[in-house]
Amino acid sequence: MVKTPIVRDGYPFIGLAAALAALLMAAGHYYWSIFPVVVTLFFAFFFRNPRREVMADDSLLLAPADGRVMSITEMFDDEFLGEEAIKVVIFLSVFDVHINRSPIRGEIKYQRYTCGGFRPAFEKKASFENERHAIGVENERLKVLVIQVAGLLARRIVSWVTVGHRLAQGDRYGMIKFASSTELIVPKSQVEIFAKKGQHVVGGETVIGRIVK
Repeated sequence: MVKTPIVRDGYPFIGLAAALAALLMAAGHYYWSIFPVVVTLFFAFFFRNPRREVMADDSLLLAPADGRVMSITEMFDDEFLGEEAIKVVIFLSVFDVHINRSPIRGEIKYQRYTCGGFRPAFEKKASFENERHAIGVENERLKVLVIQVAGLLARRIVSWVTVGHRLAQGDRYGMIKFASSTELIVPKSQVEIFAKKGQHVVGGETVIGRIVK
């Protein structure tokens, strides 16, 4: 998908902050230009798009995002899987890469965007009340649901795919602007989860679990 060092969605933020810094410098307000310069650097850092060495393996599930595992719970998913499932919630701080990646190879068979509020992404209610975007990815072995959940600062979830797109394992498919969380929901009967609560994971690299059936 997106292969530039900085995600194009960050260009307006970076450009505006850089332009303000340039105007202040041109007017001789060097002291006041420090803040927009720092903001420019922060936006460039936040919207970074690092290359990842993806270990493609159909028997494994890779992390769909960078961040810290906040919870691993059992549930019944009636949105896409239609069975007992395990949900892994990953919280992304403003310092994490905010690009989302597909945990498995497959085709997008389901997609739904839901408007909502903007509670802090680490709160339990955020999963149900916040803006969210879900995609269901399926191949001949497994189907998974990945949900982008907006946070307190986030105001837009970005998606670069739609139903029918085929994703390779680790492919970038979207991002969430500023603090947020990503949820991975997998069939309980088919997957063994390796991730642990509190673990920091790396999207497209960290192995979340493996297919056991």
